[in-house]
Amino acid sequence: MATMAHPDNDMPARPNIAKAGLQLPAVKDYEQVDREIMATLRPSKGWFLCLLVAIFCLIIGGLAWTYQIHEGLGVAGYNPPVMWGVYIVTFVFWIGIGHAGTLISAILYLFRAGFRTTIYRCAEAMTVFAVMTAGLFPILHLGRPWKFFWLIPYPNWRLIWPNFKSPLVWDVFAISTYLTISTTFLFIGLIPDVATLRDAEKNPIKKQILSALSFGWRNSEAEWRHFARAYLFLAAFSTPLVLSVHSIVSFDFAMSLVPGWHTTIFAPYFVAGAIFSGMGMVFTIIIPIRKLFKLQHYVTLNHLDAGAKLCLFTSMVVGCAYLVEFFIGWYGGSPVEQQYWWNRVFGQWWWAAWIMLTCNMILPLSLFSQSLRRNPSWLFFLSFFINIGMWFERFVIIVPGLSHEYEPWQWTSYTPTFVDYSILIGSFGWFFMWFLLFIRQLPVLAISEIKEIVPPKLKRAHPGADFHADTPGDHA
Repeated sequence: MATMAHPDNDMPARPNIAKAGLQLPAVKDYEQVDREIMATLRPSKGWFLCLLVAIFCLIIGGLAWTYQIHEGLGVAGYNPPVMWGVYIVTFVFWIGIGHAGTLISAILYLFRAGFRTTIYRCAEAMTVFAVMTAGLFPILHLGRPWKFFWLIPYPNWRLIWPNFKSPLVWDVFAISTYLTISTTFLFIGLIPDVATLRDAEKNPIKKQILSALSFGWRNSEAEWRHFARAYLFLAAFSTPLVLSVHSIVSFDFAMSLVPGWHTTIFAPYFVAGAIFSGMGMVFTIIIPIRKLFKLQHYVTLNHLDAGAKLCLFTSMVVGCAYLVEFFIGWYGGSPVEQQYWWNRVFGQWWWAAWIMLTCNMILPLSLFSQSLRRNPSWLFFLSFFINIGMWFERFVIIVPGLSHEYEPWQWTSYTPTFVDYSILIGSFGWFFMWFLLFIRQLPVLAISEIKEIVPPKLKRAHPGADFHADTPGDHA
């Protein structure tokens, strides 16, 4: 069977989107790509240690949730009227994290951005597991989670229809659609790579499983043509999701009359913040993978540099949104709005607001320096602050608005408890557990797309023959 890279004879598949400076000079041939990327599937001590840490964090969250079910939602630190806290903050945070995968996979593919090639598989997997994590929080937020199906918008045994005017119902449609399309996009892109694993697999049972998952892929010209069309269609179909899903999530707040929430800027503001936070998580994940699996010659400094430029751009967009919020709060002339913004930035919640501004506006300005954009250690360090800053962005949107509404007698505070923090830790354990299991079973880099930017090896078929390119089938 031929190795799973497309043939170079009139191949109608995806166009080569590598650009100058984003080639892989240290990668010599297709065999090297297969050998080095499939080597990441072998478990190591570091992988087992990370998996144990993730499972331990998940257990902490699970125990805290069990305690909450037994004792009631009061242990979560709610203080009316602040009835949305860490759970909703973390829900919006994970939805935002999930947007980078679709951005890198779909939009940058349509724009032929070459730096996506070696990082998009990681981002796609991150998207699926982030949305899976976010989907848990509407259930975690319930006092009786076994009745979670009441959230699903369908005519049910209660003989009533859900309120389709509620943004919370819109969330169900948006997130379920996004998870379905993102999973499909990830799976379709994996088909040629799964076939590569099938051809290299010795275990007959695993070989049959991989053969079923790859739909019997044979690397034919017709298969590549259909694959290219399907991938392009899904890329175009997925692109509106980046703009729509987080816009709909922002409607949870913008459709209300809470001070600081009722604003038309929330939809583009949330989308830009989602892309920014997603790029931060991509750096958090891909830089250790690049180091631990010795993939520096695949995820090169040029790729990191290009990703850092995108991160810088989205940081500036988010910073502009912050300033517009402050200006409109003052320019609108509403005393309630003005008091809310003063309280958010210089009053009760100043510490959270300045963590957000420092992490999301000030520190990313360092990426104007090319030397720092090409410094993996700095990018990894900065990505932690981006993740922290974007979590606090959602915190300073949700909590200060609820704690400082129209009537002064309603003004209150909010202090998360150990249950809140434990479930927050558990969500990271859930996310990284699935991600670690994924990179153990499937290639974390896209083998087929990397081969598109690796020049084929030249060799002679026999003495005196003309040189010809080493096609993927030559090293079956």
